[in-house]
Amino acid sequence: MPISLWKGVRGLLMSLGGLALLAILLFVGANLWVLAETRGRIDHGLQQCGPERVGIVFGTSHWTRSGQRNPHFEGRMQAAARLYRGERVQHLLLSGDNSTRYYNEPVTMWRDLRGRAVPDAAMTLDYAGFSTFDTLSRARGVFGVKRALLVTQSWHLPRALFIAEALGIEARGCAAPERPSEGVLWLKAREWAARVATLGDLYVWGREPHFLGPEEPLQIVPRAALSAADASSAADTARESASDSASSTPR
Repeated sequence: MPISLWKGVRGLLMSLGGLALLAILLFVGANLWVLAETRGRIDHGLQQCGPERVGIVFGTSHWTRSGQRNPHFEGRMQAAARLYRGERVQHLLLSGDNSTRYYNEPVTMWRDLRGRAVPDAAMTLDYAGFSTFDTLSRARGVFGVKRALLVTQSWHLPRALFIAEALGIEARGCAAPERPSEGVLWLKAREWAARVATLGDLYVWGREPHFLGPEEPLQIVPRAALSAADASSAADTARESASDSASSTPR
């Protein structure tokens, strides 16, 4: 290989190597920033969480791809029910994906929590929580939430808390119970990439929620005012949206 060509190839390889190193440093640095900013606002025991008026519960699939009950869903439902029954939260905002008629995370959460003795009047459903960003944007912009306890797994909480703070929500994280499960390492690895993307959403390209809609402030019923009938009321007693299907009573 001629010397001039070799120098050109070597210079190109060095440039690519420098760019790769810079990308790695930015990737790691972005993650460390998010983790450092949120570490002090995460409680890892349910007895340490709250008290807070509103708990935001993030949706996820009820089942895994292998057909088993999703342990992440179970952990979030277990935490939400215990937080409510233990008077650590007064009201639960259940936010998740309802992109098709056959997939409805908020209703699935609602049904599960009813079975755990959480009354309908203590739950509001948000059908347009297509992502962590959408859930928190709508919590602030549609439901008027200014303070909240975020309920999800510990690996998800740093990104959720970082977004909440950027959107003007004063939040703490309550880590839902976890257990070893299929694909959890992949989820945690993907979360590293999602944190970097979040910084772009917030500070570079100015992401907007998929659907925002009109304001519908939460109607928080004092616990003392909840009647015994609330725990067994039919679906039409859950909070119904004033104008759109993006946040409405399950039907």
